[in-house]
Formats: sequence, structure tokens, C-alpha cells
Amino acid sequence: MDTATRSTTPGNTSAAHVTIEPSILYFGTPVVLLSTENENGSFNLAPMSSAWALGHVIVLGLGPGGQTAHNLRSRPDLVVNLPEPAQWPAVERLAPLTGRTPVPVDKRDTFRFEPDKFAAAGLRPEPSELVRPPRAAECPIQLEARAARVQPDASGAFLIVEAHVLKVHADPRIVVPGSQHVDPATWSPLIYNFRHYYGLGPELGHSFRSQTPRQAP
Repeated sequence: MDTATRSTTPGNTSAAHVTIEPSILYFGTPVVLLSTENENGSFNLAPMSSAWALGHVIVLGLGPGGQTAHNLRSRPDLVVNLPEPAQWPAVERLAPLTGRTPVPVDKRDTFRFEPDKFAAAGLRPEPSELVRPPRAAECPIQLEARAARVQPDASGAFLIVEAHVLKVHADPRIVVPGSQHVDPATWSPLIYNFRHYYGLGPELGHSFRSQTPRQAP
């Protein structure tokens, strides 16, 4: 039975919380498409939503049995492609596909093997400059990277990948003119919120550390 606890948040003393046990905790994280190199020299493209950045290191959480994890264990080059909200159908076209053959036993009821993930998604591969896997041409931000550490997470159920970003490519339409900054007013990541796709809403404000401050509406 759910139990309720009284909130002590200032200005919100009447709100109550309930204790729940959600099956997943994707509480609003960006979607990325990871391109990696297969054993035969072809390339895999896989969607995932457990990604975050610390400086120029990207941390990824992966299932250990997927083709991306298999590739990164021995071929560390990758590209982290960030789609925009309107590209969610391309992401969803990839969602039921796997680059693993034969399909792992735990995926056979849900996933099917697809050797050409770029074509399946309706995206065009374009050459990278510093790594072997291609970029997804239509994605507004593309991060060429190299995995420096691939290891199990604390539970042993997933892999944690730490990758150094080597080069950043951005659509000029989302770059502040004359600068090296992505314009947060024109760039919106695709957000995965409890298995539903969203974009960002209107700006509420900016951090005191922002280098692209603007007046919020």
C-alpha cells in the first residue's frame, strides 16, 4: 500500500507525497544515438537515454548484452549523436532493433536483428574526422569520442562507459554567432521522460555561470 508523507517544502506545506515503486527511473534524460564499429567493419547505431556529461567526459550506461557494449569493449571509438525533438520517430524506429546476431535470448521476444541501422532510422552516415564510426548527419550535435573505461556498474547489471570527447560538431543554426557556444534558445535536446519523448519548454531563467545569458520571458 502506498504511504503518504507530508511535504515540508517552504510555501508548499499542503502537498503530500506517496511512496511508489516505478519500474524504471528515466526521469527526463536526453536521448542520444551511439554509432560504433562492428567486428566486420560496418557500423551500428543505437538509441539510449542514460547519458550525462562531466566536463569533456561523457558517461554512458549500457546493457551488457547489446551490440554497442560488445563493440566498445574492443573498439573504443564512438560518436554520441544528439537528435532534436522532431527526430523522435527516427529514434523510435531504432528502438526495437538490435545489431547483435544471433539476437540475445533475453531480447528475442521484443527485438529483431537489423544490420543497417542508419537506413532503418532514415538517417545518413557522414564521415567523422578523428574516429572510425560515422556521425548521424541529421543530428544537430555530434560528439566524436573514445571510450577510456568500460566496466560493470555497482549492481553488475549494466556497463558504465566513460568516453573522452575529442571533437564537437554543431549545426551552425544552434551556435551563438561569433562564439564557441551552443545557443540554449535555439537548441532543444530530445528528452526521454518515463519512456515518453519530449522537448524543452520555455526558458525559466539561467545559471549565474551561464556564458549565454538572456532575459527570461
